[in-house]
Amino acid sequence: MIKVIASDLDGTLLNENHALNERTIEAIHKAQEKGIRFMIATGRSFQQAMTVFEGVDVVCDYIVSSGGEVRNPKKEILFSNYMDINECKKVYEVLSQYELVFLFNSNELDYGIGNTEEMEEKMLEQFHIFHQTIPKEEIKEIPLFKQMLEKMVAVQDFEILCSMNPQIVKMIAFSENVDMLKEIKKKLQSNSNLAVVSSFTNNLEITDVSAQKGPVLKKYIESLGYSMDEVMVFGDSLNDYSMLSMDFGATVAMENADSKLKRVAKYTTKSNVNDGVAYAIEKLLEHM
Repeated sequence: MIKVIASDLDGTLLNENHALNERTIEAIHKAQEKGIRFMIATGRSFQQAMTVFEGVDVVCDYIVSSGGEVRNPKKEILFSNYMDINECKKVYEVLSQYELVFLFNSNELDYGIGNTEEMEEKMLEQFHIFHQTIPKEEIKEIPLFKQMLEKMVAVQDFEILCSMNPQIVKMIAFSENVDMLKEIKKKLQSNSNLAVVSSFTNNLEITDVSAQKGPVLKKYIESLGYSMDEVMVFGDSLNDYSMLSMDFGATVAMENADSKLKRVAKYTTKSNVNDGVAYAIEKLLEHM
Protein backbone atom coordinates (compact mmCIF):
# COMPACT_ATOMS: atom_id res chain seq x y z
CA MET A 1 0.00 0.00 0.00
CA ILE A 2 1.25 3.47 -0.88
CA LYS A 3 1.92 5.54 2.24
CA VAL A 4 4.24 8.23 0.81
CA ILE A 5 4.01 10.33 -2.35
CA ALA A 6 7.10 12.26 -3.50
CA SER A 7 6.89 14.59 -6.48
CA ASP A 8 9.20 16.80 -8.48
CA LEU A 9 7.96 20.38 -9.00
CA ASP A 10 8.69 22.00 -12.38
CA GLY A 11 7.32 20.00 -15.29
CA THR A 12 5.64 17.59 -12.89
CA LEU A 13 3.55 18.93 -10.01
CA LEU A 14 3.41 22.48 -11.37
CA ASN A 15 1.57 23.78 -14.43
CA GLU A 16 3.10 25.61 -17.38
CA ASN A 17 3.22 28.79 -15.28
CA HIS A 18 5.23 27.01 -12.56
CA ALA A 19 2.28 27.17 -10.16
CA LEU A 20 -0.04 24.69 -8.42
CA ASN A 21 -3.47 24.10 -9.93
CA GLU A 22 -6.46 23.80 -7.60
CA ARG A 23 -7.07 20.22 -8.74
CA THR A 24 -3.53 19.31 -7.68
CA ILE A 25 -3.92 20.95 -4.27
CA GLU A 26 -7.20 19.13 -3.74
CA ALA A 27 -5.65 15.78 -4.70
CA ILE A 28 -2.80 16.32 -2.22
CA HIS A 29 -5.30 17.14 0.54
CA LYS A 30 -7.35 14.02 -0.21
CA ALA A 31 -4.25 11.85 -0.12
CA GLN A 32 -3.21 13.34 3.21
CA GLU A 33 -6.69 12.75 4.60
CA LYS A 34 -6.12 9.07 3.77
CA GLY A 35 -2.94 9.15 5.84
CA ILE A 36 -0.50 9.45 2.94
CA ARG A 37 2.57 11.59 3.60
CA PHE A 38 3.32 14.09 0.82
CA MET A 39 6.81 15.27 -0.11
CA ILE A 40 8.41 17.35 -2.81
CA ALA A 41 11.73 16.35 -4.37
CA THR A 42 13.02 19.24 -6.44
CA GLY A 43 16.14 20.70 -7.95
CA ARG A 44 15.08 24.08 -6.61
CA SER A 45 16.69 25.48 -3.49
CA PHE A 46 14.50 25.63 -0.40
CA GLN A 47 13.94 29.37 -0.86
CA GLN A 48 12.95 28.91 -4.51
CA ALA A 49 10.67 26.00 -3.65
CA MET A 50 8.89 28.06 -1.00
CA THR A 51 7.78 30.60 -3.59
CA VAL A 52 5.44 27.89 -4.95
CA PHE A 53 3.73 27.41 -1.59
CA GLU A 54 3.25 31.04 -0.58
CA GLY A 55 -0.43 31.49 0.19
CA VAL A 56 -1.13 27.82 -0.60
CA ASP A 57 -2.44 25.45 2.07
CA VAL A 58 -0.09 22.52 1.49
CA VAL A 59 1.96 20.95 4.28
CA CYS A 60 4.76 18.65 3.17
CA ASP A 61 8.34 17.46 3.55
CA TYR A 62 11.04 19.05 1.41
CA ILE A 63 13.83 17.31 -0.48
CA VAL A 64 15.45 20.31 -2.18
CA SER A 65 18.52 21.17 -4.25
CA SER A 66 18.32 17.73 -5.89
CA GLY A 67 18.86 16.03 -2.53
CA GLY A 68 21.27 18.55 -1.04
CA GLU A 69 18.89 19.18 1.85
CA VAL A 70 15.97 17.45 3.52
CA ARG A 71 13.54 19.44 5.66
CA ASN A 72 10.53 18.26 7.64
CA PRO A 73 7.08 19.94 7.50
CA LYS A 74 8.32 22.37 10.19
CA LYS A 75 11.00 23.39 7.63
CA GLU A 76 13.79 22.20 9.90
CA ILE A 77 16.93 20.79 8.21
CA LEU A 78 17.22 17.06 8.96
CA PHE A 79 19.86 15.93 6.45
CA SER A 80 22.30 17.86 4.31
CA ASN A 81 24.81 16.98 1.60
CA TYR A 82 26.75 20.20 1.09
CA MET A 83 29.51 20.58 -1.49
CA ASP A 84 33.13 20.62 -0.43
CA ILE A 85 34.55 24.09 -1.16
CA ASN A 86 37.49 22.53 -3.03
CA GLU A 87 35.05 20.75 -5.35
CA CYS A 88 33.22 24.05 -5.82
CA LYS A 89 36.51 25.59 -6.90
CA LYS A 90 37.07 22.85 -9.48
CA VAL A 91 33.58 23.43 -10.91
CA TYR A 92 34.11 27.20 -10.87
CA GLU A 93 37.37 26.84 -12.83
CA VAL A 94 35.53 24.89 -15.54
CA LEU A 95 32.43 27.11 -15.72
CA SER A 96 34.42 30.36 -15.79
CA GLN A 97 35.95 29.29 -19.11
CA TYR A 98 32.55 29.68 -20.81
CA GLU A 99 30.08 32.47 -21.51
CA LEU A 100 27.15 31.45 -19.34
CA VAL A 101 25.28 32.30 -16.15
CA PHE A 102 26.20 30.29 -13.06
CA LEU A 103 25.33 30.63 -9.41
CA PHE A 104 26.24 29.12 -6.06
CA ASN A 105 23.17 28.08 -4.04
CA SER A 106 23.61 27.95 -0.27
CA ASN A 107 21.09 26.88 2.33
CA GLU A 108 20.15 30.54 2.81
CA LEU A 109 21.29 32.71 -0.11
CA ASP A 110 22.46 32.54 -3.72
CA TYR A 111 25.89 33.86 -4.65
CA GLY A 112 27.25 35.09 -7.96
CA ILE A 113 30.71 36.28 -8.99
CA GLY A 114 30.65 39.93 -10.10
CA ASN A 115 29.20 43.26 -9.01
CA THR A 116 25.56 43.86 -8.15
CA GLU A 117 24.65 45.20 -11.61
CA GLU A 118 26.28 42.23 -13.31
CA MET A 119 24.44 39.84 -11.04
CA GLU A 120 21.09 41.49 -11.69
CA GLU A 121 21.71 41.15 -15.41
CA LYS A 122 22.66 37.47 -14.99
CA MET A 123 19.54 36.82 -12.93
CA LEU A 124 17.50 38.54 -15.63
CA GLU A 125 19.07 36.29 -18.27
CA GLN A 126 18.37 33.21 -16.14
CA PHE A 127 14.73 34.18 -15.59
CA HIS A 128 14.25 34.99 -19.29
CA ILE A 129 15.55 31.56 -20.34
CA PHE A 130 12.56 29.99 -18.56
CA HIS A 131 10.05 32.75 -19.38
CA GLN A 132 10.95 33.73 -22.94
CA THR A 133 7.52 35.13 -23.74
CA ILE A 134 7.91 37.87 -21.11
CA PRO A 135 9.88 40.98 -22.19
CA LYS A 136 12.95 41.58 -20.01
CA GLU A 137 11.71 44.98 -18.83
CA GLU A 138 8.49 43.39 -17.56
CA ILE A 139 10.43 40.65 -15.77
CA LYS A 140 11.99 43.28 -13.51
CA GLU A 141 8.55 44.05 -12.07
CA ILE A 142 7.54 40.44 -11.38
CA PRO A 143 7.38 39.74 -7.60
CA LEU A 144 9.13 36.37 -7.98
CA PHE A 145 12.06 38.01 -9.78
CA LYS A 146 12.33 40.66 -7.08
CA GLN A 147 12.35 37.91 -4.43
CA MET A 148 15.18 36.15 -6.27
CA LEU A 149 17.21 39.36 -6.31
CA GLU A 150 16.69 39.81 -2.58
CA LYS A 151 18.28 36.39 -2.00
CA MET A 152 21.23 37.16 -4.30
CA VAL A 153 24.65 38.21 -2.98
CA ALA A 154 27.25 39.52 -5.42
CA VAL A 155 30.91 38.83 -4.56
CA GLN A 156 33.91 40.14 -6.49
CA ASP A 157 35.82 36.87 -6.80
CA PHE A 158 35.82 33.25 -5.72
CA GLU A 159 38.36 33.76 -2.93
CA ILE A 160 36.06 36.26 -1.26
CA LEU A 161 33.22 33.74 -1.51
CA CYS A 162 35.43 31.13 0.19
CA SER A 163 36.24 33.54 3.02
CA MET A 164 32.51 33.90 3.69
CA ASN A 165 32.38 30.14 4.40
CA PRO A 166 28.92 29.54 2.89
CA GLN A 167 27.37 26.08 2.93
CA ILE A 168 27.05 25.48 -0.81
CA VAL A 169 24.32 22.97 -1.52
CA LYS A 170 24.41 23.22 -5.30
CA MET A 171 25.95 25.06 -8.23
CA ILE A 172 23.71 25.78 -11.18
CA ALA A 173 24.53 26.97 -14.70
CA PHE A 174 22.23 28.32 -17.41
CA SER A 175 22.65 28.83 -21.14
CA GLU A 176 20.62 28.66 -24.32
CA ASN A 177 23.64 26.99 -25.95
CA VAL A 178 22.68 23.36 -25.37
CA ASP A 179 25.76 21.96 -27.11
CA MET A 180 28.01 23.99 -24.84
CA LEU A 181 26.20 22.65 -21.77
CA LYS A 182 26.70 19.10 -23.01
CA GLU A 183 30.42 19.79 -23.37
CA ILE A 184 30.63 21.20 -19.84
CA LYS A 185 28.59 18.30 -18.46
CA LYS A 186 31.01 15.79 -19.97
CA LYS A 187 33.96 17.57 -18.37
CA LEU A 188 32.37 17.76 -14.94
CA GLN A 189 31.15 14.16 -14.96
CA SER A 190 34.77 12.99 -15.02
CA ASN A 191 34.87 14.04 -11.34
CA SER A 192 33.45 11.12 -9.33
CA ASN A 193 32.79 13.40 -6.34
CA LEU A 194 30.09 15.27 -8.25
CA ALA A 195 26.57 14.58 -9.51
CA VAL A 196 25.79 16.53 -12.68
CA VAL A 197 22.22 16.51 -14.00
CA SER A 198 19.74 18.74 -15.83
CA SER A 199 16.17 19.64 -14.97
CA PHE A 200 15.82 21.47 -18.30
CA THR A 201 17.80 21.31 -21.55
CA ASN A 202 19.20 24.78 -20.79
CA ASN A 203 20.64 24.16 -17.33
CA LEU A 204 23.13 22.09 -15.36
CA GLU A 205 22.78 21.25 -11.68
CA ILE A 206 25.98 20.28 -9.89
CA THR A 207 25.91 18.78 -6.39
CA ASP A 208 27.92 16.51 -4.15
CA VAL A 209 27.63 12.96 -5.48
CA SER A 210 25.59 11.98 -2.39
CA ALA A 211 22.99 14.63 -3.20
CA GLN A 212 20.73 12.74 -5.61
CA LYS A 213 16.96 12.55 -5.24
CA GLY A 214 16.50 8.78 -5.26
CA PRO A 215 19.05 7.72 -2.63
CA VAL A 216 18.20 10.72 -0.43
CA LEU A 217 14.49 9.93 -0.63
CA LYS A 218 15.21 6.28 0.30
CA LYS A 219 17.27 7.37 3.30
CA TYR A 220 14.58 9.79 4.47
CA ILE A 221 11.55 7.52 4.14
CA GLU A 222 13.38 4.69 5.89
CA SER A 223 14.27 7.05 8.75
CA LEU A 224 10.53 7.67 9.10
CA GLY A 225 9.75 3.96 9.22
CA TYR A 226 8.49 3.48 5.65
CA SER A 227 9.72 0.92 3.12
CA MET A 228 10.47 1.54 -0.55
CA ASP A 229 7.43 -0.40 -1.75
CA GLU A 230 5.20 2.07 0.14
CA VAL A 231 6.42 5.04 -1.92
CA MET A 232 5.04 6.58 -5.13
CA VAL A 233 7.30 9.02 -7.01
CA PHE A 234 6.67 11.41 -9.90
CA GLY A 235 9.16 13.10 -12.24
CA ASP A 236 9.78 14.43 -15.72
CA SER A 237 13.45 15.34 -16.21
CA LEU A 238 16.87 13.79 -15.87
CA ASN A 239 17.40 15.05 -12.33
CA ASP A 240 14.49 12.71 -11.46
CA TYR A 241 16.18 9.68 -13.02
CA SER A 242 17.69 8.51 -9.73
CA MET A 243 14.16 8.35 -8.24
CA LEU A 244 12.34 6.74 -11.12
CA SER A 245 15.06 4.17 -11.79
CA MET A 246 14.98 2.87 -8.20
CA ASP A 247 12.58 0.17 -7.07
CA PHE A 248 10.04 2.31 -5.25
CA GLY A 249 6.50 0.95 -5.12
CA ALA A 250 5.20 3.12 -7.96
CA THR A 251 7.50 5.14 -10.20
CA VAL A 252 5.51 7.45 -12.45
CA ALA A 253 6.81 9.45 -15.42
CA MET A 254 4.86 12.39 -16.79
CA GLU A 255 3.62 12.27 -20.38
CA ASN A 256 5.97 15.22 -21.01
CA ALA A 257 8.91 13.38 -19.40
CA ASP A 258 12.27 12.72 -20.97
CA SER A 259 12.18 9.42 -22.89
CA LYS A 260 14.86 7.93 -20.60
CA LEU A 261 12.51 8.34 -17.64
CA LYS A 262 9.61 6.76 -19.47
CA ARG A 263 11.74 3.70 -20.18
CA VAL A 264 12.63 3.11 -16.53
CA ALA A 265 9.35 4.17 -14.89
CA LYS A 266 6.72 1.59 -14.03
CA TYR A 267 3.85 3.90 -15.07
CA THR A 268 3.15 7.00 -17.15
CA THR A 269 0.53 9.61 -16.31
CA LYS A 270 -0.83 12.65 -18.12
CA SER A 271 1.34 15.72 -18.69
CA ASN A 272 1.88 18.42 -16.08
CA VAL A 273 -0.33 20.84 -18.02
CA ASN A 274 -3.11 18.24 -17.81
CA ASP A 275 -2.77 17.73 -14.03
CA GLY A 276 -0.99 14.40 -14.43
CA VAL A 277 0.01 14.08 -10.78
CA ALA A 278 -3.51 14.89 -9.58
CA TYR A 279 -4.93 12.36 -12.06
CA ALA A 280 -2.62 9.59 -10.80
CA ILE A 281 -3.35 10.38 -7.15
CA GLU A 282 -7.09 10.30 -7.84
CA LYS A 283 -6.71 6.86 -9.46
CA LEU A 284 -4.65 5.67 -6.50
CA LEU A 285 -7.25 6.82 -3.99
CA GLU A 286 -10.04 5.06 -5.89
CA HIS A 287 -8.41 1.75 -4.95
CA MET A 288 -7.84 2.52 -1.29
